[in-house]
Amino acid sequence: MSETFDVDILVYATHRGSPFHDKAKALVERFLAGPGIVYLLWPVALGYLRIVTHPTLLDSPLTPDAAADNIEQFVAVPHVRRVGEIDGFWSAYRRVAGSVKAKGNLVPAAHLVALMQQHGIATIWSHDRDLRKFEGIKVRDPFGGSVDHHGRCTDKESSWPSPPNS
Repeated sequence: MSETFDVDILVYATHRGSPFHDKAKALVERFLAGPGIVYLLWPVALGYLRIVTHPTLLDSPLTPDAAADNIEQFVAVPHVRRVGEIDGFWSAYRRVAGSVKAKGNLVPAAHLVALMQQHGIATIWSHDRDLRKFEGIKVRDPFGGSVDHHGRCTDKESSWPSPPNS
């Protein structure tokens, strides 16, 4: 299964005061441990850097170096594929954005979905409900359940993965 994650997962994993911290941290640790392929989308990495270093968004923002070191953990492991826009991106984005008439907060969501489609990534882990509006991807919410683009639950059991070797 090809999967990626949204910026909120990384932010929650970093922000110890978040009620989602423990589950997000466990998911990030699973991604880092491998061996399954996981995709790091560059807009997610940069969005993470923007949020966790911003002095008005977090009580204790990270230094730029500390935030970059967190991303470096993903860059350093061979089973994490780092991807961004490739030829044909604008057409893919226009198609995806047009399917939901993207504006405002749907613009960056459409950006991620277009990247997913360009790279054959089927699943994104996120708590962002906007991603649920797009067809052709599966959204897995580690703090809730998996849903399709109609908002229907697609899991027959808990969506939370078991830790490796448990």
